[in-house]
Amino acid sequence: MKGIHLSIALVGILFSLPAHAQTGPAVPRLKDGKPNLSGFWQVLNTAAFDIQDHVAQKGVPGGQGVVEGNEIPYQPWALAQKKENYQNRATADPEGRCFLLGVPRVTYSGRPFQIFQASGGPIITILYEYAHTNRFIYLNGTPHPPGPIDWWMGDARAKWEGDTLVVDNVHFNDKTWFDRAGNFHSEDLHVIERYTLTDADHINYQVRIEDPKVFTRPWNMNMVLYRRTEKDFQLLDYECYAFDIDKYYP
Repeated sequence: MKGIHLSIALVGILFSLPAHAQTGPAVPRLKDGKPNLSGFWQVLNTAAFDIQDHVAQKGVPGGQGVVEGNEIPYQPWALAQKKENYQNRATADPEGRCFLLGVPRVTYSGRPFQIFQASGGPIITILYEYAHTNRFIYLNGTPHPPGPIDWWMGDARAKWEGDTLVVDNVHFNDKTWFDRAGNFHSEDLHVIERYTLTDADHINYQVRIEDPKVFTRPWNMNMVLYRRTEKDFQLLDYECYAFDIDKYYP
């Protein structure tokens, strides 16, 4: 009987624990109980070259895509535009002209970035190595400003759904691409990011893309963000226009 009573007591203790303490590996948390996303992160994929499956070619490593189902549902006119972008990618890619990469491309550019998050703070800040890009993600229920607004990185408003940070992004321009393969969008782009810390060193990063001007339906991307844990790791300077300064200041 003592064994039965002990088992019942243990079950009672388990049910009394918070949900995040019952399942999955432990994740770092702030004083307010939210998962702590702070730190340096970087992808280990080839999405910067092409977000779909692609074979190796000159200057491009082969890689597995990050698009769910490996299909981007372009409208017919937009698929033709994507193919034209690909043919002209050497000169048409906004990255080649040192423009800001936009969201979500900046996340999987291949360069690291740093997330700053404070307990109960109204803003999460992300700094990217590419061209000193930064983002401010506003929490606490603040709405998007009225638009439309022509911004490279959009406007980001976020909320927590359990242990997942959900970031709603609008107010983009139409000048950025999703990758070097010519995948593109219009100024009506709507991006929903989901950051889920699965353990201390990995974030499951999910992205939903909506743009009724370009696509026939919404579509999704999924990838893992890896924490950089090297001692004294830091973001370095990457001012791409400095490498072609004669082009900009002849």
